[in-house]
Amino acid sequence: MKRAPFFITGTGTGVGKTVLTALLARFLRQSGRRVAALKPVCSGSRADARRLASALGGELTLDEINPWHFRAPIAPVLAARREQQRVTLPRMAAHARRLHGGFDWLLVEGAGGLLSPLGENADSRDLIAALRAIPVIAGPNRLGVVNHLRLTLAALPSAARARARVVLMSSEKADAATGTNAALLAEYFAADRIITFPWLGRRFRLETALKNVRVRNALSRVLSLETDRGSPSRGGF
Repeated sequence: MKRAPFFITGTGTGVGKTVLTALLARFLRQSGRRVAALKPVCSGSRADARRLASALGGELTLDEINPWHFRAPIAPVLAARREQQRVTLPRMAAHARRLHGGFDWLLVEGAGGLLSPLGENADSRDLIAALRAIPVIAGPNRLGVVNHLRLTLAALPSAARARARVVLMSSEKADAATGTNAALLAEYFAADRIITFPWLGRRFRLETALKNVRVRNALSRVLSLETDRGSPSRGGF
């Protein structure tokens, strides 16, 4: 059965979007689902897109996963202009829909934060709306993230915000706020849609990470799947 797309965005750059998207993709594949993962636009390195390609086990080519890539490590819209190219919302949405047509699940990873420009007059919020996607917002589980997450949630269209999930990505070293962020955010956003993701280490393999029960349960809650033990996800979606 075809599911609504999931759009993985974040509170900014380097907050764990690609790690989360790659793990979701491999988790779905291990569960027997047919899944495509897409990073429409990259500027600078294509390392994120290559990681998604690896997670999909060669199911899609790098250019299918990442159709627009530009050399300059700056905002994608500016990097595209330097190469005299234009990336538009209709083109990004059409590519995503075309990929989704051959798969039951589609994961789309944005670039930067929710309002970082992806193309001409287009950002992740626009693409979420165009695809009617379920937003998954990743943020680092440290001091300051509650403000960043509330701002991101407030910027979403109301229909998308009602379906959003928030994933607090743990880091190697906790700070004074790490253990309190989920409870504080729950005063403003549904507690059952706040997921805390464990620290995986600086270097890890997807297969190894997916043997961790906490990891699998967190991914299951994001996707509203059942766990291996057959108990329903607590996500309540």
